[in-house]
Formats: sequence, structure tokens, C-alpha cells
Amino acid sequence: MASLRLDLIAEKTKGKIMQGSSSLIFNKFNIDSRQTEPGELFFAIVAQRNGHDFIPHAFQNGASGAIVSQEVPPAPEGAALIKVNDTLKSLQELASYVLSEHNVKVIGITGSNGKTTTKEFTHSLISPYFCALKSEGNYNNHLGLPLTLLKLEKKHEIAVLEMGMSAPGEIRALTQIAAPDVSVITNINPVHLEFFPSIKEIAQAKKEILEGTKEQGTAVLNGNDPLVKEIGEDWSGNKINFGLSPQDDIQARNIEYRDYQGMTFELCYEQKQQKVHFPFFYESYLYDLLAASGVALALSLRLEDIAPQISQLKPYDLRGTLIRLGKNIRLINDSYNSNPKALESALKGLAALPSKRKIAVLGDMLELGTREADFHFQAGKQVAEKGWDLLIGIGPLSKHTVQGALSSGMKRNQIFLFQNSEEAAVKVFSLLQEEDLVLVKGSRGMKTDKIVEHLKKKIKAK
Repeated sequence: MASLRLDLIAEKTKGKIMQGSSSLIFNKFNIDSRQTEPGELFFAIVAQRNGHDFIPHAFQNGASGAIVSQEVPPAPEGAALIKVNDTLKSLQELASYVLSEHNVKVIGITGSNGKTTTKEFTHSLISPYFCALKSEGNYNNHLGLPLTLLKLEKKHEIAVLEMGMSAPGEIRALTQIAAPDVSVITNINPVHLEFFPSIKEIAQAKKEILEGTKEQGTAVLNGNDPLVKEIGEDWSGNKINFGLSPQDDIQARNIEYRDYQGMTFELCYEQKQQKVHFPFFYESYLYDLLAASGVALALSLRLEDIAPQISQLKPYDLRGTLIRLGKNIRLINDSYNSNPKALESALKGLAALPSKRKIAVLGDMLELGTREADFHFQAGKQVAEKGWDLLIGIGPLSKHTVQGALSSGMKRNQIFLFQNSEEAAVKVFSLLQEEDLVLVKGSRGMKTDKIVEHLKKKIKAK
């Protein structure tokens, strides 16, 4: 953690000390009063909720200071208050200062899908050789990224940071806080179309990470994604392409799927090849691994350095986790999020796995704008065409998924539709038979994880 005196914090945030000794030291920083720990400095962020309303709670939980932009009651005795013009800007300025005081390389990762998985894979591949800080969870926005940087310590050599966005300009703002030495673009897909007129505009927003990359930096790009290739064409720095094509610098060849054990393939890396075991089902995760391998190459690691880590990688919670239940039922918990490309990858990746029946439990995909009906219709067609036996749709948009499945040959008695996950959970349990494979996937707002928890309680895991 950064260890900063109160007077230095006031200087770097352009604030004024209203209360507290200038020699007070802070090494923990927070914006959520519910998670406040003793000794922390609390930033009262003004957003959907006004953080100033939660300052008393933060002090109650042990905060030793707060940064504010509004008039507030005095802090408890011995605690500190700094007043600034804008608490969010002050958080970001302090994080930028802390980064400038540490000799670390910044890895910035963006893309429509796979940011978190690529970040985790990257950290796993490089951590035996570098002391690396990584974003926690999906801390990838204007709040999460600076909070991550405030955890930098002298020992750190690398910072692996997600850079997400839902509007133009957001990634540019993140690169202004932490300009990447290595920038990764995993893919560009129809996500957040509620906020963009077209996927072309999404691509331009993702391009901001390249525009913010350091002059001598490296771009790690998906060589099989046409839009990524397009926005990367005029990148003048070092470039590493990853994918499944012969011309890619990082490439997977001779892919073999090994049922529930994942897949094996030849990893081609800097003119060398090595066969590796990768314990994941989806091709999309293979791309995430290749992206992470591209980062390793940018950091001058060798194939023999990273290959041993690959077989040790594990799925992350709610992102394609295999849960073995009683009666030899296999449950794939992919309920963290959903969008058209990620759903297609899941349906395709699981279709070949051995099972008595395959049951797709699909919550609505959100933030798809004017094409939401079409995307759900196409998802239903994919369920039918990939040979899934039952479809359980959840939410108002799933009626289009049902129509798509029917149009491609699924029968009415193979399809069920529910308004929410609680109702669907009861039905799914009643339908299950021995040796079934169940995929549970939906956008976070659909709370499909409740279905997973219900099934785990009803059918004890092995």
C-alpha cells in the first residue's frame, strides 16, 4: 500500500486540511463506507449516491480521515478532513501521483469480452518472474482503477489493469491516469450497444487505449478480429498479434478437446512450439490465454517460462465454473454476465461434451440497444442448431430467444419461459435427470446465480 502523509495528500489533491495533523500517515484508501477498515482515508465520491452522506458511517467503522467537497460536520477527535473541489478528480490525481513514484510497467487490458479472464491469466503467467499488482475483481473504471493504483508498493514491478468503458472517452481518461506500456485489446463485440449507435463506434472507443499507450509501448491485438485489426493498423509502436491464424505471432494450433478436462493444443510462441493442456471448454478462453501470452512475450518471457503455468489455470467464479452435482449432473456456472458473442462461445464450446441431455438456462442479455430482439432470436437459433435438448428462457427478452429456437426446429415441449430466476430455479430442478449437463448463463441483472445456488442446495455436489 502507498504510505502518504496528510500534508502530501492535500498537496497532490489540491486540497486544504480542515482538520487533523499534517503528519498523519495513510496507507489504505476507500470509497465504500461499508467496507471501511480502521485507519483508512475515505473519499466521499458524489455519484448516484452522495458519499458525504456516509462519512459518519465510515468514521464509525474506523476511518481516520475523509476527503470531501462539501461542508460536513467535524470529524472525530484525532481524525482528518481535507476539502477539495472534486473528490473523484482528487482520487484520480492521488493515484496518478502514486504511480509516478513507482517504477512499474503498466499492462492495460480492454475489449468487449474477456478482460477479467485475460487479466487473471496474465497475472498467473508472469507472477513467477515479476512482482505484479492486479485489479481486484472487475475494478476497471474511473473508480476501480485509481483504487488499485493506491495499493502499489515498492516491491511491485508490474501493474495489470483492466480498462473498461460504457461510453466514449472513458478509456482515454483511464490512460491519462495510467498510460500503458503494454495495451491489450481482446476483441470488439456488440456489448453496451444501448450507449453506442453501432459496433464501429465501440471500436473507436476501444482504440483510445492505443492512443493513450506510451510512445515506445507494445500493442497486443486479436489478429482474428476484423475490427481490432482495423483500429490497430495505424499503430506505429511494437505490435504482437494473437489468434488461430498462421500469421499471428502468438498462435494455437492442432486444438483437441478432451471432454470435461478441457483442451490441448500447440502453443506457437516466438518461432517455438510446445504442446500444452488448457483446462477450459470455451474457445473464447483460449483467445484470452493467447492474449496473456502476448503480454508475456512483450515482457521478454520465454515459452518455457510460461508453459508450466497454463495447465494450472482454473476457471474463475461465475465464469464457466464446472460444478459436479449428485446423479452425475454437471452444472456450468457462467452467470457472471452474458452477451451475444460470449453466449455463442458457451453454446458451441459445451455442445460436444458427453451428457445424457444438454439444458440451456439463459437469462436475458442486457444493454444491446435497438437490436436486442434480433440478438436474442439468433441466440435461440444457436441453441437449436447446436443440438441442445431443453431451453429455459428467463426475462422479457427471452420470448425472442424462444421464437428463434422454434424457427430452427426445437419443439414447444422442449422450451420453458419464466419472468425471473427464482421461478426458473424451481422448474430447472424438477426437470433434471441423471447425467444431464446444465449451462446457466445471463447478464448480472438477471441474477441467474440464484439458480445455481438453488440447484447446489437441492442436489448435493460430489
